[in-house]
Amino acid sequence: FMVIMSRLRGITSILTRFLSSVQQNNAQQQIHQLLTGRFPKANVNVVDVSGGCGAMFEVFVEDKEFEGLSTLKQHKLITQTLKEQIKNMHGVRIHTSIPKAK
Repeated sequence: FMVIMSRLRGITSILTRFLSSVQQNNAQQQIHQLLTGRFPKANVNVVDVSGGCGAMFEVFVEDKEFEGLSTLKQHKLITQTLKEQIKNMHGVRIHTSIPKAK
């Protein structure tokens, strides 16, 4: 009986880690979808920098829409887009830029 319980604990631990990584991946994907929905012509990259818990993200958004806006206003557009998701995060680092002319 003890051997079975020990193995079940091991399996439970593996499943917990797996489900945690799935949730983390889902949060990252959801953030990416929201940003690309709001900024359809933008180059968007979302990185989980939490070390595995999925509660700290770094977002990079490059869009012509930011032209003429201060960095503060650019970041405000991002935070407004992610308002509901930010409530569940430990933090978010935002990087915005305007594409260089070709």
